[in-house]
Amino acid sequence: MQPEHDDITTPDTGNDAALAQDEQIEQLQAELEQLRAQSLVERADLENQRKRMERDVRNACRFANKQLLGDLLPVFDSLEAALASAPDADPLRDGVVLILRELSRVAGNNGLVEIAPVAGDAFDPAHHQAMSVVEAHGIEPHAVAQVFQKGFMLHEQLLRPALVAVAKGDD
Repeated sequence: MQPEHDDITTPDTGNDAALAQDEQIEQLQAELEQLRAQSLVERADLENQRKRMERDVRNACRFANKQLLGDLLPVFDSLEAALASAPDADPLRDGVVLILRELSRVAGNNGLVEIAPVAGDAFDPAHHQAMSVVEAHGIEPHAVAQVFQKGFMLHEQLLRPALVAVAKGDD
């Protein structure tokens, strides 16, 4: 028979092994949680990158014809100048009207929007460029008094501002 006090002084290797195993399990669980969190961050980054790429492709498609439509703006100006100077009885006038209408339809289908303020409209610095300030009777101060050239937008992006004269204020 052995004394009981020997059991107290001898290390319990079964307990140590269980503690080491518990520590290893906790460590592995912590690593697993860290990997899950990292996976979620990477998944979110990939999703954000996918959304950015979709937006970039969508914008590239919307504005792919920006150069072409921008190059057509002088054609609009020339056709409108021809209409302004052509007599009403001129048979070519009807042809110019039809050409301008069709060109406007095609450009509009591709996102081109005309900015055509009229006298008395509020001056909008986001869409209008003031070329001069003039005395204008019957028009509110700081409003459009005269339009020199129409402006254009491609979707929501300004392609060319409308060139206008602004009514003089009381300043």
